[in-house]
Amino acid sequence: MSQGWKITVIVLAVAGIVSTPLAWLLDSPDGGQLAAATVQSAVSIAALVWAMFQHPENRTEDTALETGEARAEDGGAANTGIKRPGGHGSGTARAERTGNATATGDGSSANSGIDYS
Repeated sequence: MSQGWKITVIVLAVAGIVSTPLAWLLDSPDGGQLAAATVQSAVSIAALVWAMFQHPENRTEDTALETGEARAEDGGAANTGIKRPGGHGSGTARAERTGNATATGDGSSANSGIDYS
């Protein structure tokens, strides 16, 4: 959920919670109006709680420009750009004019950009 939609849902939920007593309960409600006010309040509170627990959308804007040469030998792993396996963040990562990366040997790794392992 985007931040804009989250704020919109929270504002509308708060407006529903605040307006319930004003619209339904100030004019001597009968049983039906009281039930409707209860349902309106419950739905507004549920929407508020739901919106509060929504995480912002995961925005990854990676850019790799003019990277070096990656060379992996004998089971190694080399990277000159951007790699985010564990740090799949929500922001911008930019690697520009990186050098060469060479990894030689089993389990070895080389990176000259951004890794976020």
